Amino acid sequence: MSGFLDLRLGFIPLTDCAPLAVAKTMGFFAEEGLEVELSREASWATVRDKVAVGALDGAHMLAPMALAANGVAKGAEEGRIIAPLALNRNGSAVTVSSALAEAMRAVAPSALDGPLTMATALAGVAAARRTRGEPPLTFAVVFPASMHNYLLRYWLAEGGIDPDQDVRIVVIPPPRMVEQMRAGAVDGFCVGAPWNAVAEAEGVGRMLITASQFWPSGPDKILGMAAGFAASRPDDLKACLRAVMRAAAWADAPENREALVELLARPEWIGAAPETIARALRGEIVFHRDGAGLPRPEHGLWFASQMVRWGQVESGVDLAALVHSVYRPDLYRAAALSLDPILDPAISFEDAAQPVEARLFDRRLFDPAAPAAYAASFAIGRARR
Repeated sequence: MSGFLDLRLGFIPLTDCAPLAVAKTMGFFAEEGLEVELSREASWATVRDKVAVGALDGAHMLAPMALAANGVAKGAEEGRIIAPLALNRNGSAVTVSSALAEAMRAVAPSALDGPLTMATALAGVAAARRTRGEPPLTFAVVFPASMHNYLLRYWLAEGGIDPDQDVRIVVIPPPRMVEQMRAGAVDGFCVGAPWNAVAEAEGVGRMLITASQFWPSGPDKILGMAAGFAASRPDDLKACLRAVMRAAAWADAPENREALVELLARPEWIGAAPETIARALRGEIVFHRDGAGLPRPEHGLWFASQMVRWGQVESGVDLAALVHSVYRPDLYRAAALSLDPILDPAISFEDAAQPVEARLFDRRLFDPAAPAAYAASFAIGRARR
């Protein structure tokens, strides 16, 4: 050990903060010789800023936010962040208000049968509102550089809706999504679990498309670490990664699900009803199995392609260089190989040297070798053709 035993990590109250909550509560950090403070934060912008200025050493983080924080996004402040570990796959969803769901059914009775028919029906509602001179529908996402923003935009565009012209998209912190929908301030949102399930449980919203329907085994959050911390304290970084890996494996185990739900339902973590937390843990969110913890550069390249598609990246950015400076599977593998197999014999780390296939619900295949061309191939977008 390097002798540094104090580590401060941030998190947002979402189901996918589970690996950090488990690592702290179950003693995995302590077993690695680390005294870790977990700081519950109010918004993703706060998380980004605190990591950038050193108030946090790292955090539960939106994967694309780490790319944007490296000074390439329009208006971004440079603050080097790396992704040595992925925290989960899937977990997000698009939810619309109950009133909007009924309006979609009126346009097309089978509107809620599939992702594309839902988007097409929504386009019909948006068009009817324009004809009547009504304001555009308002959707919320958690942050501009997020899987949530790109999922929502991609899905809307497949239905013929230009997300920059036909609807209004605003940013709202995850825990405030449901209250804003209840108040009528938003017609829909894309957010991580459990807040979609909370909206349905309270009768204010209807979940339309989950992340696993949008992109089976698609990426979501990472453990974002300040690059300076990783460089100056490599032993502590490795110990931190080992603890979170072990916690992710524990969280994935079916026999631990009840205990995990009980833990996350506590006010200091999420503070939501246990059933709403349990919902995404039943076949949606994956923390560890099938190599879920490996930070895959091809996932980062897809995010980068969406940043290009929606005009978030300055022209001339070398996307491959950007992604490989942030996504660090080498650090993940080094930590995994340093784990004591006797301590956790059930843990397996699929090396997965070959890139995974990225084929979304529209069956369009993403080529990680050509992210800019992919971004420019869509009929709706801001990328130059």
